[in-house]
Parts: sequence; structure tokens; C-alpha cells
Amino acid sequence: MRTRFTLLTATLLVSLSTQAKNAADLPQVAAMATETTMASSSTAFVALEKQLQHSLIDAIKGVRGTLTRSQLASAKQGKVLANKDWIQSAGYDFGKKDQQQAGIALLGAFSKLPAHTLQQNLAAVESINLSATDGLRQQALIDAEGQNYLFFLADALGPRLGQAFIRAYEKGELNKVAALIKASEVSTREAKKYFGYQRPFLIPDNRIHLVPDDAVVKDSHRYIADGGSFPSGHTNTGYTDALLLAEMVPERFVPLLDRAARYGYSRIVLGVHYPLDIIGSRMIAQRNVAHYLNDPQYRTLFKMAKTQLRMALEKECGMSLRACAQVPLKDDPYVVASMQTFYRFTLTYNLPAKRVSPAVMMVPQGAEMLLEAPLPHLSVAQRRQIMVKTALADGYPLSGNADQSFWQRLNLHDAVTTAYYPPANHPSVFTAGGSKTVKRL
Repeated sequence: MRTRFTLLTATLLVSLSTQAKNAADLPQVAAMATETTMASSSTAFVALEKQLQHSLIDAIKGVRGTLTRSQLASAKQGKVLANKDWIQSAGYDFGKKDQQQAGIALLGAFSKLPAHTLQQNLAAVESINLSATDGLRQQALIDAEGQNYLFFLADALGPRLGQAFIRAYEKGELNKVAALIKASEVSTREAKKYFGYQRPFLIPDNRIHLVPDDAVVKDSHRYIADGGSFPSGHTNTGYTDALLLAEMVPERFVPLLDRAARYGYSRIVLGVHYPLDIIGSRMIAQRNVAHYLNDPQYRTLFKMAKTQLRMALEKECGMSLRACAQVPLKDDPYVVASMQTFYRFTLTYNLPAKRVSPAVMMVPQGAEMLLEAPLPHLSVAQRRQIMVKTALADGYPLSGNADQSFWQRLNLHDAVTTAYYPPANHPSVFTAGGSKTVKRL
């Protein structure tokens, strides 16, 4: 059995560079991801990562002087960090049960996947998990144990704005933001029960290395997770939180998307999730955020939280948010060009696509709302059109009916970057720099 999976892993590694013209291989991806950890070459970014880690540990400790593993189970945002009373007094119905069922329907194609796709799904976990650096493993542990907080979002804001975010968050100056973002997460628990997919480290004769904790509790306890594997609850958290913050801080929209992708990747580093778990959670999180942003009642709460966030960050920065968000490229690994390659990789993890007849991608009503904040100079029709232009090819796992294919193929990273920075030889998209002068589509 071990030999079989070793061969599968080798086959996967060979196929990674041949499935798509510009596909990244696993060593490339790992190198890109490592730059967004405390192993980064940037002193300023490493300082932000250390502050993030320390703040998380302090938040979990609370008034206790020490941190024990038993405290992790109940660790969550307290009254200072999140104003839950504000959410409750608003009386907004998040309709969580309906959203959970919509998520199950959206991921229905999973049940029809062939055995060889699931085998490659496991082989990908083994490859990423076994080859992960210490930096990636530490980052993954911090992400995992910080699920109930917003600290992880700071590193995608850049060293200066990220530090301001942490300070404002700890002071309770983002208590409406924190409450709304966490209240907007839709649990994947029912989907996990429905699909019943066993976690990779529980598969007989797997080669997964379970990572000992040397980053949070620091007791060398090997990190594991319970319940079903598909879809990933942590990744759903990562994408929901990052995307909502990106809608509030469009100056860092793309880096926050990349942070969501990194958050999902960290679950594979730990060996507790498969690529398909990550892809599925990206799909439902995008769909859920779009659903809420199209609801006028939710938008009222969202605007109040956004106002609080931007005012608090500018106060902490002592300058405009736009200026605070800009730092030297060497200290901002989330804005380097290679992150586009990383994000594209996480759309498929280079799992095989089946050959399908070319089909027009149908954009669900209201999906274009996701691009309103970063691309305010575009019309509704133009936002919908750029979603189609930048979409992933059809036929990858979890594509199916029109809705499934759209949310699986949606590439928000490229949609935004293409609108702002079109290729020099492609005059059919948009002018660079967010100009209100729009070229012919």
C-alpha cells in the first residue's frame, strides 16, 4: 500500500508541470508560501508575524498566566474583541440552516468523482505535507489554533497596516467588525456529515506526518482534527473572513484573497485536509459572502462595520488608510507577482480536469457584488464580464451544473488584477491603475 501511494505521489509530481502551460510545481508553490511565514527574508514582515503569534497566544490565555491545550477548545473572541450584543440587537437573520443546505447542493459533484481523482487527492496531501518546511508548519499551527480570531488577517495587510490592525483589534476598536465577520461564517458541519469523507491521516497506510505543536501551546502535541474532511471548516473560515475584510479594505483586496488561499493550503501542510476540501470551501465561502452582500439588511450592518474599521485603522496609522497600506515591495510578500501563480495553483491543486465541451460560464445574479469594492469604476455588466474572462477552464473536479461550475471556476484574484493591470498586448480589458476610463470589453 505504501508503495502504491509513493507511486501516486511521484506520478502527481511529474504531471504537475504538464497539466497546464504555466502550472507551478509543488517545490515552487512551497517556496512562495514560505515567504509568507516567519521564514520570510523581510525583517519587517517577520516582526509582524511574531506580533501576530504573540497576540494570538495572549488572547487565548486571557487572564491566565499560562496556556494549556485544554484552553484551545473554548478559545474565542471575548467581549472586548467582538461586540456580539450589537449583532443580536440588530435582529438580523443569517439563515444559517438554509445556507448550509445551499452549500451541500453546491458541492454535490463531489459524490460523483472517480476513484483516481480521490487517489490523486490523497497523493497531493502527502506531497505537500511531507515536503513542508518548518516555517510552513509553524504558520499552519498558528492558523489552525487561531480559527476563532481575526489575527491571521493582519499579515496580508502589510507590516504597517497589519500592526495597526492588531492594535485596534486588541483595544476593541474593531468590535463590530469582528462580531459581524464571525457571525457571517456558515458552518460546514452538516456538509461534513452529508459527504462523510475520511480525513487523509486516517486513511490506511497513509504517509502523513502529523505536525507537533511548537508554535502555540508548544507542548509538542501532534495536531489532528476530528469529524469529516469535506469541506474544510477552517478554510471556510479563512475565505469568509478574508473576503469580508477585503470588501472593507479594497486597498488590500488581492493580498487578502491570497491570504485565504494560504490559510487553506496550511490545512494540507498539517495533513488534516485534501485539496478538494479546500476547493469546496472556497466555493461555498464565496457564494455565502455574495449572498449576504446582496441583502440590504446585511449591507446596513456591513457599512457600519466598514466605517468603524476604516476610521480605527486610520487613527492607528496616523495617516490615510491608502498610504498606510503601501510598503516597500521587499516587505510585502503578498503583493509579489508570484502570488498570482500560487493563487492559481490553489484553484485546482493541479488535480486532473476531464475533457468537456466548451461552455459559456453563467454568472449567478448578484455574484458581481464581490467585485464592487475593488472595482468601483466598472459597471455591473463589466464586472460580470471580467468574471467570465478570467475564469478557470471548465472540467476540474467539483464543476457540474451552472452554479457549481461558476463558483469552482471563479478567479477573483485575476479578475481584479486584470482590471487594474491588463497585459500590454490585450487592449480589450481595462486601463491600469483603476482609472475611470474604461476600454472596450
